[in-house]
Amino acid sequence: MTRQRFEGAIAGVGSTSGVRVVVGRWERSPLGAFADAMVATPEGRRILLAPSQEVADFVASTYSFDEVRIEPFDVTGDATWQVRSPSLTLALAVGRRTWLGRLLRMVPRRLATSPAWCTVTDPVARLVLRGVRTRGSAGNGRREFYAATDHRAVVSASGTLDGAPLGALAPVSPEPGFGFSSTPARPSVTTLVTTVELPGRRG
Repeated sequence: MTRQRFEGAIAGVGSTSGVRVVVGRWERSPLGAFADAMVATPEGRRILLAPSQEVADFVASTYSFDEVRIEPFDVTGDATWQVRSPSLTLALAVGRRTWLGRLLRMVPRRLATSPAWCTVTDPVARLVLRGVRTRGSAGNGRREFYAATDHRAVVSASGTLDGAPLGALAPVSPEPGFGFSSTPARPSVTTLVTTVELPGRRG
């Protein structure tokens, strides 16, 4: 298997309009630094917003979408994430570290980011966080491991999708159904290392 690592953070939020959004902010990856978003509409339509064809091809081969849009996509800020693309605008205020974040910070990073640790923590994640998995099949012969190292609450959100207001912050419910694992129902930002195992020679 060939292993590829993506280091960054994921923000998952719901809204009173029924739109749910998962924003990926990747500082280091085989595709370089980039940001993207997976959007689920109230009707259940799943949309990928990607900054390039290369990113779109990789993400769409791992997760399930009804529509893929390739467009400029940018995320800036720390205490407040400012998300900007032609389709989506978001302002996410990031709050304090959660109890889960405090626990995650206690695990040595080398251990916490290993696929072996993800295998150990997967049964716990399933029980503690509904819909969340730390390992699973990503389709096309791939396996994926989510190694979280920190977790903070999102305390407010506002924005638009295709020009329509999203409304106020709400839980990420129902689960968007992009892949084998869902973002936590509580709006949050998770710092993590994602390892994707691809069929082929070991790299």
